[in-house]
Amino acid sequence: MCRVGGTVPLDPLWTSTQAAQLAAQRQVGALIRLGRRHRSWTLAHLGDRIGCSPATVSRLERRTRIADLALLQRAALEVGMPRHVLVTSLAPPSATATAATKVTGTLRDVEEDPMRRRTLLTATAAAGPAALLTCLDEALAATPAPTGTGLLDTRLAAARALFDTGTHRRLLSELPGLLADAHAAARSRTSLDQARLSAVYSLATAALIKLGAYDRARLTADRARTWAEVSSSPLAAAAAARELAIVLRHQDRHDAAQRLMTAATADLESTGLRTEPAAAAYAQMLCTVAYTAARGGQRANALAMTEEARRAARRLPGECPAGRLFPITPAAVDLYAVSVHWALGDAGAALDAGKNLRPALFPTAERKARLGTDMARAWWSWQRPEQTARALLDAYRASPGEVRDRPAIRAIVDELAERHPRTTGVRELRTAVAAS
Repeated sequence: MCRVGGTVPLDPLWTSTQAAQLAAQRQVGALIRLGRRHRSWTLAHLGDRIGCSPATVSRLERRTRIADLALLQRAALEVGMPRHVLVTSLAPPSATATAATKVTGTLRDVEEDPMRRRTLLTATAAAGPAALLTCLDEALAATPAPTGTGLLDTRLAAARALFDTGTHRRLLSELPGLLADAHAAARSRTSLDQARLSAVYSLATAALIKLGAYDRARLTADRARTWAEVSSSPLAAAAAARELAIVLRHQDRHDAAQRLMTAATADLESTGLRTEPAAAAYAQMLCTVAYTAARGGQRANALAMTEEARRAARRLPGECPAGRLFPITPAAVDLYAVSVHWALGDAGAALDAGKNLRPALFPTAERKARLGTDMARAWWSWQRPEQTARALLDAYRASPGEVRDRPAIRAIVDELAERHPRTTGVRELRTAVAAS
């Protein structure tokens, strides 16, 4: 046995030429087979250990397209594959990869000219979400060449600002280059650069969720979690787990989302929450646990977690410092309470929870607009079309993207226009959204 960093034993199998070649070629299934055979395990034995059939293990080892990243990760770690080998085998190849190195599910071959890809990204920067999503798909399949423009932290902050203002289309156009530069930085193998890459993937997930692109969001959320684990950053891990839980929730996998959030929140709490950013992360995680429980119909748990989030937020300032990964405040927790009651089917309680909230309590356009959309959902459930339209107009004025780009909110606008066309504010709202 050799040791990595003088502490962790590493089986020589994973430093062999064969393993290195398979990892470089992104053949993670073949690596799992290599590890399984090295341990003299049958397909059935590995299947028993990871909770699936021998046939599923066989498909996992043979496929080049990743269908279930979570199962694949369990299998890889079960056969002893080191995390750095797993990450290498899962990471998209760089634009300079050889023709023999391909990634699963690519839209084009890896050897595609990097200049052509960058030109395509630039040409579609002002296009609609569909074209921009196609460009992001290509960047996820084969990482573009680094742009080398500006400091990564500065660009990540600017991308977050686009999210905070609801400028989703511009953010989509920036993400491919940002992912390219973050991957290039992560080659340093330092924890900070790996955590930055996880943060970029988490941001991409949040943007994709806004647009209702949940399959893509599942992919970016899984990558965010992988890089967070590699970085050993508790905050990056919490952010990635939260985004994945939100994706699972939208895919009607409420129990899985709840288990993930409960475990991630406990992991974060075990760090001691000694800093204000950690305390903010904990309060945010509790809010997400509460809403996830509400969406799963777990009323008692949802209300209990909401109160726990309020207690956790009491030590936080009323105004969140700029640049914080989890920009939670006591007012933001109260806004989550609106969503929790709405999800539990109690529109009256939701409206009561939000009656004292004002846009001025929230620092970003995204949160100001979220106040409007959350109250609009409650008013709509309460069968109050005029108040619904007014709340949606407030949200639109704060951030058009929060109304225009979110499928569930856009659906309310459409229903208002169809069922209450003469209600005050409905025509103005419909015209504004249609013109966007």
